[in-house]
Amino acid sequence: MAPVKLYALSTCGHCRNTKKFLDECEISYDLVEVDLLEGQEREDILEEIKRISQQCAFPTIVIGEKVIVGFHEDRIREALGL
Repeated sequence: MAPVKLYALSTCGHCRNTKKFLDECEISYDLVEVDLLEGQEREDILEEIKRISQQCAFPTIVIGEKVIVGFHEDRIREALGL
């Protein structure tokens, strides 16, 4: 299975739904809660997200080479091959 990385905000409902969905599907993923980062680390991650998706919106999910912005269960399922 392709690696999964989730850029999220700890206070975002759509981000929580995405985490819950991935957990329910027993998908392992690398989670970055951007709002809990500080200083240069936070700035670097925000720039990384902009490079990945040309926008800075949450959640941003990277599944292999596929990028999904927002909680779209059908698109996430498809990218995961579920």
